[in-house]
Amino acid sequence: MLLNLHVKNLALIEEADVEFGPGLNILTGETGAGKSILLGSIQLILGGKPSREMIRQNSSSALVELLFQVDDPETESELSEMGIQTEEGQVLLTRKITEGRSVCRINGETGTVSLMKAAAACLLDIHGQHEHQSLLYPAKQLEILDAFGGSEIAEASRKTMKAHQEYSKARKLLSSLDMDEEARKREMAFLEFEVNEIEAAALQPGEDEELEKLYRKLTNSRRISETIYSVHEATGGDRMAADLIGNASSELSRLVEYDEELSGMRDTLADIEALLEDFNREISSYMDSLVFDEETFHETEERLNLINDMKSRYGRSVEEIFAYRDRQAEKLSELQNYEENLKKASADMEAAKKNLQKESLALSKLRKKYAASLEQEIIRGLKELNFLDVRFEIRFTEKECASDGMDNIEYQIATNPGESLLPLGRIVSGGELSRIMLAIKTILADRDRIGTLIFDEIDTGISGRTAQMVALKMAEIGRHRQVICITHLPQIAAMADRHFGIEKHGDEISGTATEIHELDEEQSVNELARLLGGVSITEAVLQNAREMKSLAGKEKCKEK
Repeated sequence: MLLNLHVKNLALIEEADVEFGPGLNILTGETGAGKSILLGSIQLILGGKPSREMIRQNSSSALVELLFQVDDPETESELSEMGIQTEEGQVLLTRKITEGRSVCRINGETGTVSLMKAAAACLLDIHGQHEHQSLLYPAKQLEILDAFGGSEIAEASRKTMKAHQEYSKARKLLSSLDMDEEARKREMAFLEFEVNEIEAAALQPGEDEELEKLYRKLTNSRRISETIYSVHEATGGDRMAADLIGNASSELSRLVEYDEELSGMRDTLADIEALLEDFNREISSYMDSLVFDEETFHETEERLNLINDMKSRYGRSVEEIFAYRDRQAEKLSELQNYEENLKKASADMEAAKKNLQKESLALSKLRKKYAASLEQEIIRGLKELNFLDVRFEIRFTEKECASDGMDNIEYQIATNPGESLLPLGRIVSGGELSRIMLAIKTILADRDRIGTLIFDEIDTGISGRTAQMVALKMAEIGRHRQVICITHLPQIAAMADRHFGIEKHGDEISGTATEIHELDEEQSVNELARLLGGVSITEAVLQNAREMKSLAGKEKCKEK
């Protein structure tokens, strides 16, 4: 459920803070007061594209925040899979817009627009003119039917999708094996050459690294010899460091009997003398091991050249070369057993195709079973929305099995006696389409996990008794879900559990601004009177508004 909407510096809204509640939340206001801005702010959280024009004049940025209460465990689990954890059951979605960019935050942590869009889609659903129009598309119609079928169709759809993935994989494998005899022979010859070349090299793991170390040593042999000899002479030769330190140590030892404070320095110098002797023994041993010959150098250089050549073609290391050899050997084996592999791949594809057909058929049978129930539910819902002589049917045609099964469906309707059933787009008006969508949302209300439904333009092209029927439907959905509805019809506004007014104020000094505030009982009656009476609000209009509010309350009590 949407607990709070906070908007700052967005178009005409300087700052608005709206506390929504459960049930039916109604927003009304004069044309141009800013109702569309409010809806647009929510669309931004759903991934809508921001623009510089959205930012209020003389402001550097705009801010939209939606705070949700999440009570459904499945929704909480779905958010968790996205890496979003609720905090005391709440989720805060924030989007800040500045010139040229926007920043999204979820529970205070920066996230991507796509992540915020996915999170918001779990929490709210907006139905405006565009969403009504989507009802004309077969994909949306199929989505509604599958939602009506609930977990049973969801499980069958999952099996069908998995079967299609297996079929696609098997078909791709079979296609990859399809080659003529000449191409197969050429490929085998090439693979044999590469595998044999790598095998003949008899590479050893880590060999390249050891050879590179040896090569560096051999190529710098003269410099190493000269420097080591020089170091040895400096530290161990006649009158060099070792001899000088030895003499200094002896001299210092003789002085200790005169001043015991010199004993510490004598000991330190003795340690240095011992370390230098150890160093000289080690460097002498190293000098004895120095053996450089041209044959070893050339052998090392040739071996390194071979390995580096193979690295340039097969991998950046000996291990990668081995991995490449294994892959090529596997391909070679497959080609050597081509006929057998082709026969197996063909059989696997046929088996996968039959499984896909089986799962698609099972899904189709379920859809047809639920379609019969959905047809009756929609007809009942439409009659309650003043479609008095309506007929409605879900037509099935078969298509090639795909990830969504074998069904093409089409919603067909006849709204008057004697008319033939025809596709929705050829018969219904915008207002009728919105009522059909409302009937469907009412049917799905207790099956849908999304906690907040937002309706805009649900009252397009309707009035009178039809408006009253729509209002009752809205209230019915509000018993199962939180509903937020922007409307201009008093019949719908009268049904509000919470009523919000949207007003535009302004002058030449402070400019124009939109304000949103919750209406108390008397303010709500005044707003209904405005919707009923327009410019002139007489006592009779006010009395009519009070009566409408009272009757709406009684209707809601009856439904409960």
